[in-house]
Amino acid sequence: MVQELRNIAIIAHVDHGKTTLIDSLMKQSGMFRENQAVDECVMDSGDLEKERGITILAKPTSIQWGETRINIIDTPGHADFGGEVERVLHMADGVILLTDAAEGPMPQTKFVLGKALKQGLKPIVIINKIDRHDGRPEEVVDEVFDLFVALDANDAQLDFPILYASGRDGWCVKELEDERKDLSPLLDLVLDHVPAPSGDKDAPFAMLATLLDADPFLGRCLTGCVIQGSAKVNDTVKAMDLDGNTIETGRMTKLLTFDGTERVPVTQVNVGDIICIAGLSKASVADTIGAPALTQPITSTPIDPPTMAVMISVNDSPFAGQDGKKVTSTAIRERLLSEAEVNVAITFEESDGRDAFEIGGRGELQLGVLIETMRREGFEMTVSRPRVLFHEENGQRTEPIEEVTIDVDEEYSSTVVDKMNRRKAEMLDMRSSGAGKTRLTFLAPSRGLIGYQSQFMTDTRGTGVFNRVYHSYAPYKGDIPQRRNGALISNDQGQAVAYAIFNLQDRGVMFVAHQDPVYEGMIVGEHSRENDLEINVLKGKKLSNVRASGTDDASTPTAPLVMSLEQMMAYINEDELLEVTPNSLRLRKRYLCPHDRKKAGRAAG
Repeated sequence: MVQELRNIAIIAHVDHGKTTLIDSLMKQSGMFRENQAVDECVMDSGDLEKERGITILAKPTSIQWGETRINIIDTPGHADFGGEVERVLHMADGVILLTDAAEGPMPQTKFVLGKALKQGLKPIVIINKIDRHDGRPEEVVDEVFDLFVALDANDAQLDFPILYASGRDGWCVKELEDERKDLSPLLDLVLDHVPAPSGDKDAPFAMLATLLDADPFLGRCLTGCVIQGSAKVNDTVKAMDLDGNTIETGRMTKLLTFDGTERVPVTQVNVGDIICIAGLSKASVADTIGAPALTQPITSTPIDPPTMAVMISVNDSPFAGQDGKKVTSTAIRERLLSEAEVNVAITFEESDGRDAFEIGGRGELQLGVLIETMRREGFEMTVSRPRVLFHEENGQRTEPIEEVTIDVDEEYSSTVVDKMNRRKAEMLDMRSSGAGKTRLTFLAPSRGLIGYQSQFMTDTRGTGVFNRVYHSYAPYKGDIPQRRNGALISNDQGQAVAYAIFNLQDRGVMFVAHQDPVYEGMIVGEHSRENDLEINVLKGKKLSNVRASGTDDASTPTAPLVMSLEQMMAYINEDELLEVTPNSLRLRKRYLCPHDRKKAGRAAG
């Protein structure tokens, strides 16, 4: 007997509650035992996902509701991981669009909804976090409808059903005054509103590979949805690229479907099943896996181009090799190549000397997550400042533009507008969003946004919300002044001393604490003026048997400024690098010796 099937993706802006809603769906569908210990956000399985509270990789799961199996795909909400969203929508026949009852539609809501509507999917709209004290559900419904109209939704898509929910508390209702019990209205609506998979059961087997990962037991695993036909374990298949060229032929040594968060081996798969296959060594994302009789590949949407790149090279600091096990250019190259194969939103290029590699991605967060992942795997490397990728169109230089949506308290709005104007941003909209908040919308060059996040948090006293999403390429906007003070640079190698740091505090903000190892050319702080300054943070107090009243108090320097990896990447200038090791992040000059820096400065000037 062939079981009833529904395939659905959950899409939303970052932090609007997708993963929490899926947690509640799993618990209420009886997937876990009463006494089973279950993590919060069980779908966010990676360490970085748990720490940052964001979804980075799309993941399928499935639940049983009555006689129907519902495959649910959790998608990332952050713009930098949009490549994942575009691919996984190919596996779904419907989408649940989740929107925060207070924030309403955000830039990423618009991005993911646009992709879903283009594929002809009919969304179910859920207004989530309805229990927020600043919720405004009726207005948000109007904003969602306006967004559908702006994205050229057809009449069938505009006739979307609406539910009001609290994913955290595990209930949803059709009307706000209905009794708030559980999520059964949503599951019943999925069965009624989302069509069952409609592929030809008798055609040759074909599936589109949408996700690729490596399993320690199975090897390379390709995940995708069966578009047509059926297949059994050990069937011979071929992999075709988008142009119809055969990449390889092999056997499907393992077939797995998803049961909750587990992958379960099966002997046969049919139309509509979301499956994972093992046994192919070359096939990758966007390839069609099909029976030998298949002649045409399945069409796939092109992925938006990367907009930003960093140069990754071997760590050549005096402390190289002290922390990490993987320090050679060969090891770094192999790891970056494997990442570029798995992640279609990443591009890889080698330098002429093959000792530095340019990695392109969607934004600072995506590149930062890749570097942080490598760091935890034991790699050491140096990373350059991110640079935007320019294009030439009709003889004109163009650059990536992002749509920026900012929510700030009204008192800070003029400061934010001034800072964005200096970064060549163009304001599209400014409106009051209630509760003393203002929503600002800009089109800004990606160049101007590098490193702005931390300054924005300072300007808004930590209360502002800053969201950005790729918009398009547009003509070059001209030079953008980079107003960063100079660096405080260590002039010797050793361990920093509290006495020296205490006496140098007037020079600027320090990045190092007592007994932190430093070396010549390492950046140990930010100068209070625009020029770089070499300082000695190793200078201890001279010991003598003379004591003077009032001058022998303990040196208690203020705490050093600690930055995250993404903040450090955005902070450095063109002549500086970020040294990344498993245990440390250090800022340094590209040339450690002051004579080399002077030579390079004269050559550049």
